[in-house]
Amino acid sequence: MYVLVTYDVATDDAAGARRLRRVAKLCVQYGQRVQCSVFECLVDPAQYEVLKHDIRKIIDDKKDSVLFYNLGKNWKPRVERIGLNDTYDPEGLLLI
Repeated sequence: MYVLVTYDVATDDAAGARRLRRVAKLCVQYGQRVQCSVFECLVDPAQYEVLKHDIRKIIDDKKDSVLFYNLGKNWKPRVERIGLNDTYDPEGLLLI
């Protein structure tokens, strides 16, 4: 399944800055950063549940918000890119 994860973490104190870094570090394990607080993640249902669970443990639900847009398995016709980074394909060939 293809999931777009977006987050807004309050960084008005050191704890908020730490939460922001932890959320970003977690999301990078599951997908590709496409904007500052936006990740495209290609995950199976079990990974999706673990990701949500781990994010819940990090954020302060009174100050922060995280949105998960589940585009499912047939996501390609639902995603249109223009401009910078218009060639990223999470199912494409990975060259190291």
